[in-house]
Amino acid sequence: MVTQQFEQRTRELIDSLKSICANYGLGNDGNEFKIITQVFLYKFLNDKFAFEAKKIRPALAKAESWEAAISALSANDLDMLQMQMGPDTARLKPEHFIAHLFGRQNAPEFAKLFDDTLRDIAITNNDIFAVKTEGGTKITLFDRVSEFITDTSKRDAFCRAVINKLGDFSFERIFSEKYDFYAALFEYLIKDYNKDSGGKYAEYYTPHAVAKIMAAILVPEKVRGKVKNVSCYDPSAGSGTLLMNIAHAIGEQRCSIYSQDISQKSSSLLRLNLILNNLVHSIPNIIQGNTVLHPYHRDGKALKKFDYIVSNPPFKMDFSDFRNELDSKEHQVRFFAGVPNTPKQAVDKMAIYQLFLQHIIYSLKPSGKAAVVVPTGFITAQSGIDKSIRQHLVDNKMLAGVVSMPSNIFATTGTNVSILFIDAANKADVVLIDASGLGTKVKDGKNQKTLLSDAEEDRIIANFNSKKEEGNFSVSVSYEQIAVKNYSLSAGQYFDVKIEYVALTKRQFNARMNKFTEKLDDLFKESAGLERKIKKQLAGVTLNG
Repeated sequence: MVTQQFEQRTRELIDSLKSICANYGLGNDGNEFKIITQVFLYKFLNDKFAFEAKKIRPALAKAESWEAAISALSANDLDMLQMQMGPDTARLKPEHFIAHLFGRQNAPEFAKLFDDTLRDIAITNNDIFAVKTEGGTKITLFDRVSEFITDTSKRDAFCRAVINKLGDFSFERIFSEKYDFYAALFEYLIKDYNKDSGGKYAEYYTPHAVAKIMAAILVPEKVRGKVKNVSCYDPSAGSGTLLMNIAHAIGEQRCSIYSQDISQKSSSLLRLNLILNNLVHSIPNIIQGNTVLHPYHRDGKALKKFDYIVSNPPFKMDFSDFRNELDSKEHQVRFFAGVPNTPKQAVDKMAIYQLFLQHIIYSLKPSGKAAVVVPTGFITAQSGIDKSIRQHLVDNKMLAGVVSMPSNIFATTGTNVSILFIDAANKADVVLIDASGLGTKVKDGKNQKTLLSDAEEDRIIANFNSKKEEGNFSVSVSYEQIAVKNYSLSAGQYFDVKIEYVALTKRQFNARMNKFTEKLDDLFKESAGLERKIKKQLAGVTLNG
């Protein structure tokens, strides 16, 4: 009940911040996203600081104002308090607290004070919370948010409206809750800002069902709590849904997250997701940049290898401007199956997922595991790069299986998708599942999407992990069988064709044969009648001259 109440209060806070933005001309503006997420994050970090401070010094919880009690501490005592806090808690000064700004809101140039406060928090915590670009530039935690208001005369009032909303309730009582609260909260927070905009690097929010299935197969129940000190990587991370799910399956303190994504917006969303999900220690590993052309993460000069990789890469994209750079000796080993050619037309449909998939295979440790969303056409293509990648996986015995998902599992694309599971250590049979018939179709705005029930998700996971064979649903096949079938990974090609036999007596058999013969005679008679009728009509046709 507590979680539901806080979820409702949090949604109300988010909605009220959006309302403020709308009242100041920023409704559906590109900068609204930056304001909402940064102000929300300021509130979250403030309450997290309070929660940790009261745990370390219980007397603060009894004080009439914990902010005033901390302000009264000596410089040495405040330093000691901050040193005792966990590494995922922002280091705040008394002048950073929401209560301090609330008390100063009638001061002249309040917008400047508000912006200066957020910028000082960002600078003070730059080593922990800054995201890097591939060139080494640090993207700090906060912008000067009031400057997104074009009318300078309205900035003070805007910041006062914001600060008045932030004191309505506190997150403190929810910090001991499990991550499910934050997953729902994050999805609600970004729901209006993470839609397919049709741009060159359109971002998608991976459906919960896909993320759950990937995590539960990569880290099955029997090994949970036993995996530790592992690296998890996503080369096209987006807002981090897949990484969050696998991190929670392993344990937030048992793994380190690594990512790269060309979108600055996605990198900021991922940072927010890590903060909400107790994964602050991995923020230094979040890189904004072009993974395909300039992969960032390395051990020395060599590309870093990872224990787990999850990815929902873009399928098609115009990368003609750097295509020839990839088709070079430097990248030859990584792109072992080749680089797609630039077509004369439909350049925006270049199959970039083929490059991400090869990069993922190359980036796995010898014992590593990966789960990648691919277009279902990949699993049966008879030639080209797709087939070469499948052949590589099969011939090198590094394939765990494939789950073909229902159509419209992504509301934003009509492309049918499958989840490819790679296991560099799997020498046993490969599991193929055809889940295309599962799910319930629902309307999602103008689009239609398919939702899987919990039972359907669990059925997929259980069959895959146990390698259970179930007629027309799941099958377990050898690498040799796959090679014989031209390396097809479509489950349907391996299902047994079942012929049902019915026991008949001689009399029953003869009776059925007589019935078939009579039916056939009737059809022949009907056919002969039609033949005579057609000939008669043709004979009456004359040519008018």
